[in-house]
Order: sequence, then structure tokens, then C-alpha cells
Amino acid sequence: MNRNTAVDVVIVGLGYVGLPLARAASASGLRVVGLDRSAAVIDGLNNGSSHVDDISDTDVRTMLDEGFRAVATPEVIAEAAAVVICVPTPLTDHGAPNLGAVNSAVEDIANHLAPGTLVVLESTTYPGTTDEVVRPRLEAGGLRAGVDFHLAFSPERIDPGNPHYGLENTPKVVGGITPECTKAARALYEPFVGSVVEARGTREAEMAKLLENTYRHVNIALVNEMAMFCREIGVDLWDSIRCASSKPFGFAPFHPGPGVGGHCIPIDPNYLSYKVRSLGIPFRFVELAQEINQRMPAHVVSRAADLLNQHDKPIRGSRVLLLGVTYKPDISDQRESPAVDVAELLLERGADLVYCDPRVADWTVEDTPVPRVDDYLQGAAGADLTILLQHHSEFDVDLLADHARLLFDTRGKSADHPRVVKL
Repeated sequence: MNRNTAVDVVIVGLGYVGLPLARAASASGLRVVGLDRSAAVIDGLNNGSSHVDDISDTDVRTMLDEGFRAVATPEVIAEAAAVVICVPTPLTDHGAPNLGAVNSAVEDIANHLAPGTLVVLESTTYPGTTDEVVRPRLEAGGLRAGVDFHLAFSPERIDPGNPHYGLENTPKVVGGITPECTKAARALYEPFVGSVVEARGTREAEMAKLLENTYRHVNIALVNEMAMFCREIGVDLWDSIRCASSKPFGFAPFHPGPGVGGHCIPIDPNYLSYKVRSLGIPFRFVELAQEINQRMPAHVVSRAADLLNQHDKPIRGSRVLLLGVTYKPDISDQRESPAVDVAELLLERGADLVYCDPRVADWTVEDTPVPRVDDYLQGAAGADLTILLQHHSEFDVDLLADHARLLFDTRGKSADHPRVVKL
């Protein structure tokens, strides 16, 4: 690091992005401090307890042995050579970007910013945020970005639950306000990531993140819409995807499902469409994809009602078991999970709803606790309809098909079976 400081890097926000970053930086020998507003998170980490799926308690204890500590007060920023912002960027109730957490973090940094400090924003946002939102506040005290301190954007690429790709072996994109800022950001990350990719500037780095997730968003919408009509024309879409995937070029497989969840896919394209709309230009492709993906939970419930009707049962009063309520398999993260929308619609129609998820001990929908089933096979045997929403590794789908009275597989994980219907 360029500055002779007591701390190499302060990481603001110790969630699913910030904590893996803190672990990797600590393991590389950097002196790392985590800054978070949650007293529970701070106390847990300093006592060796993790709140993030991909980081174990053992990992946290190792970090502490390496010198990591977590704090709740921003004064530590003044002691740091670099500060990385990893706070959430959700949407408002009206679907606009909510930069409240970013603004709070930037305010704390501005109040303790010293010459020579590197400031990196990792939180996903629309192109221009680093230069137009972060930079003016940091410069308000008289220091100039690119002259007195370094400023850059580096999009997070954390994929919770991914057993193959993590921070260390995923290329890190960096883009600075100036070429020197880019070099400073590169120097921060190179000790603990496999490779660094330099963007032309902050806007290009910001757009790269949105492009990655908008690409997925649009292609998921494509196969989701196909799932809605393939059944009507007698096509097994899952088999078509399997066949198309055999092509070694020009095709990447995407799969339909009950909706999209997590922080990235349902959220990030809105940041891009917000920026485009601010220019007075319609962004029809992304808005159409959003519309398709958002109506998938209703499509799932409509299909569920049809399946029950075919077995002479109304949805009202029928016992419906939801299997897997997280947004990804084998993690406990429930952010933006489509299971919530599916459950709300089923409850509105009078279903007797229960759920089973080995990663979620308690689940509440519309302020109503949903009863939990511990044994998914017994639960399926006692339910009029079982809906597989998320395929955790604990679920044996072949056994499930044998036990369930009727199984609606929204993930395409089951083999052909007389009691199984795929999305």
C-alpha cells in the first residue's frame, strides 16, 4: 500500500460481498478491519461466528488469528490506506435505485478521508455513480480525486453457494477516475485475486456488472416465456435445452424456474433501465424481461391450481407443500426469493400451506408463520400437491417422486414419473 498506515484496508459492509473480501485480504497478509452498522454482526464476527453461507465459523476464527477485527465506528477509516464500500444497493418501493447505504458509507469516508487514501466502490449501481455521486461528496472537504486521493469502482462478482468460483479465482474488474487510480485499485486486489482486468474508467466498470446480470436476466426471461407455451404445444423444453446444450459454440444454456431471486438478477437490471429512462430513452428489452420474470410465480400458482383440478381437488383447502424457499440451492439466503410470491398467491387462494427447507428454520409470509415440515418425504406423502421450488442437495428427487401424491417440479430436476409434472 502507498500510505504508511496502521490499517491496509477497511471494508465497509460485512455481508455476502464484504466478508469474503475481508477473508481473502486477511489471508494475503493485509491488515484488514471490517466496518458494519450491525452490532449483532460485529459481535458475532469478533467472537468467531459467521452470518454468511460461504464463510464458516472456522474461517472467521482464522481471520481473527490473522489480525482481522470488526468495528462499528468509522474513525478507523482515518487509519487506512484503502477503503472498500460493499454495502447493499436495493430498490425503493417504486423500483428506483436506493443508494441510501452507499451515501451513508461515503459520508463516513468523507469525514475521515486522508490524503493518499484509495476509495473503491464495489456496490452494484448505475453507470456514473462513482463519478457523479461518490466523487463530489469526497471532494467536498477540499481533497481532489485523482490528485489527493484515489477513487475507483470494482464490481463484486460473488456468487453465493458456487463451489467452483470464488473471489480468488474470478477475474477482478477495476476502473478508476484516472489511470493512476486504476493502478492503485489493481495494486490493492492483486495480492489475493487470480487476475485483474482494467476497465477504461469507472463508468465502463459499472456497466460491466450490469451487463453481466442483464444478460442472465434476459436469457432467463426467454426460457421462462418458452416454458409457458411449450407445454401447450407438447414440447419438453427441458429436453430441448439439453439437446441445444450439446452445441459447442453459439449457445449457453439457461433454465426456466418459478421466478428469479437474490440481489443481482431481480435488482441490477433496474439500475440500468433507470439510467436509460433518465435519458428519455425506453429500454424495452430489459423491461419486457422484467415483466416476464415477475409473472412466473403467478404462472406457477395457476399451473398448481390446474393440476389439483385435474385430480378433482380445489386449491382452497388443499394441502400444498413448498420444497425449498431460498433463492439458490444449498444456501440460506432468501433475498427476493420467488417462493414468497408463490406462497402469497397460494394463501390468497386458500391453500393449506406448509414448507420444508433444511436451510430455513422459520419462514413468515405476509406476517403469517408458515408451518414447517421436517421430513420432506413424509410431508410430500401427506400433501395433495408438492411444489419443488428450490433443489437443495438434501432433496432426493427420485425418492420424492415415489412418495409424493403429486409433484410439480419447477426446476426440471426429476426424471419422467407418472406423478411428476415439470414446469
